[in-house]
Amino acid sequence: MRAPIGSFDTALPAPDALDVLVAPVADAVRNWTGDIPADQLIHVDTDPAIADTAAFVAHHGEELLRQSANCVVVAAKRGGETSLAAAVVLSHTRVDVNGVVRRQLGARKVSFAPQETATGLTGMEYGGITPIGLPGDWPVLVDAAVADTPWVLLGSGLRRGKLIVPGKALAALPNAVVLEGLGV
Repeated sequence: MRAPIGSFDTALPAPDALDVLVAPVADAVRNWTGDIPADQLIHVDTDPAIADTAAFVAHHGEELLRQSANCVVVAAKRGGETSLAAAVVLSHTRVDVNGVVRRQLGARKVSFAPQETATGLTGMEYGGITPIGLPGDWPVLVDAAVADTPWVLLGSGLRRGKLIVPGKALAALPNAVVLEGLGV
């Protein structure tokens, strides 16, 4: 199959690639519900050495920069309690942690979660975290620009491989909240 964006040697519907996905992502794909069929989630095989956005687009084409998204795990603190959430923004932007995220989560302070926390609680590799398959009680904050992008390239849970999904599928994830200005 040919991927809807980019040029990749191997592209498969994610339900046909469960064996190359980490367990939480494979489980989410296996149990997928919603208006977007699971076979519209596409897995592409990629070199883990160039998983980071700058290296990836330098190799696969600069046009992918505006179609790529990053998912980061944030830790929100309020009254001695810490809660975790994910924020998904286009790769050419950064997450407005101290503005939009802090207000949405009702937190006094928000920071990026430590790497060990993010990977340990998601079961995903650092640099490959995706909103598909995150813990079910985490809010998933999705920038409106991501939701409006026809096809979004993002992590697959591993540094090897990416997912290409309709932006509206990310907006429909459990606990997803679409926010204007999340990516600045």
